Amino acid sequence: MSPALAKSSEKLKNEIEDNYHKGVKYLHESGIQKVPKKYIFPISERPNSYNIKGNPEVTSKHNLKLPIIDFAQLYGPNRAQVLDSLSYACENYGFFQLINHGIPEEVIKSMVDVGGRFFDLPLVEREKYMTTDMTTPVRYGTSFNQTRDGVFCWRDFLKLVCDPLPQVLPHWPSSPSDFRDMAVTYSKETKILFIKLVEAIIESLGINVATQNKIQQNDEDDEMLKEFEDGSQLMAVNFYPPCPNPDLTLGMPPHSDYGFLTLLLQDEVEGLQVKCNDDWVTIQPIPNAFVVNVGDHLEIFSNGKYKSVLHRVLVNSLKSRISVASLHSLPFNSIIKPSPKLISETNRSLYKDTNFAAFLEYLKSCDSTNKSFLETRKLT
Repeated sequence: MSPALAKSSEKLKNEIEDNYHKGVKYLHESGIQKVPKKYIFPISERPNSYNIKGNPEVTSKHNLKLPIIDFAQLYGPNRAQVLDSLSYACENYGFFQLINHGIPEEVIKSMVDVGGRFFDLPLVEREKYMTTDMTTPVRYGTSFNQTRDGVFCWRDFLKLVCDPLPQVLPHWPSSPSDFRDMAVTYSKETKILFIKLVEAIIESLGINVATQNKIQQNDEDDEMLKEFEDGSQLMAVNFYPPCPNPDLTLGMPPHSDYGFLTLLLQDEVEGLQVKCNDDWVTIQPIPNAFVVNVGDHLEIFSNGKYKSVLHRVLVNSLKSRISVASLHSLPFNSIIKPSPKLISETNRSLYKDTNFAAFLEYLKSCDSTNKSFLETRKLT
């Protein structure tokens, strides 16, 4: 190949790569008729892949209904039964749907609406927030981990660090004009819900830290609760545009969530799948409910009793989908380890201590899909 042709070929390759990094909404709006090779997953990882026995994995089963936790019942005479249900859900599913959680319907609808309107902005407006720096207060990007993904996912996202709010808020998008107001209200409401929920989950582990048991608490318990109140919160607004070949790609690959709990808000379009008994099962959205899942930190904190479960996202050819994930944990500088109250001579610690810095380093150097990071924290 002549130097001129080689230079032209390299330029074309760079232009194509640039288009990929502009995101899938840009590709969708450009009118593509088939998924680019960059987004085509290996056959074994596609939505209709075959399991090790040679049988097609089920991708659209609806016969698994996640446990439904009625949050309002926690504050009545049925608290003990709800705590048992919470424990069962976290131990056996790693997921549950939360209803009657107290966050106004208007707050929920406004967050989905303003998130959609952000992605409706021209690319020139959205790409102001495009960066690969994972430490920035706001980050617009595409795929799962676009600096390391060999195959890209059919997803664009806007990630917002939510604490300390007064410091990060000036960096959040100012368009649409009501974005900050809607996102601040939503982040505050979900943080309050997280604190209440985590108190119940810890109590379900047999650790008395719930507010109504204050009389039994000691300074150590108070300090634990304060750590969660001062904890980290990251919001991810995910956008999955229609895909011309949804059977060849994924919106997100199989992964577990790094953190303590994730509160996921979905629109009415299904796409979330959970791995259950070696099958991928689609979770049908319940209007105004949250899908809550155990994160890696809670699995470590519970010393393996509560499970951080693999999940992924499918896309479709007809409708765009929006979800808002609110990921909560302890402060970024905290050490995550099994609760000392759960460790004994007969129940040894199963996990190494870890922190957020270790996770960031892992992200920079390794594949972060599946449960790969959590596996590195297990003691042999």
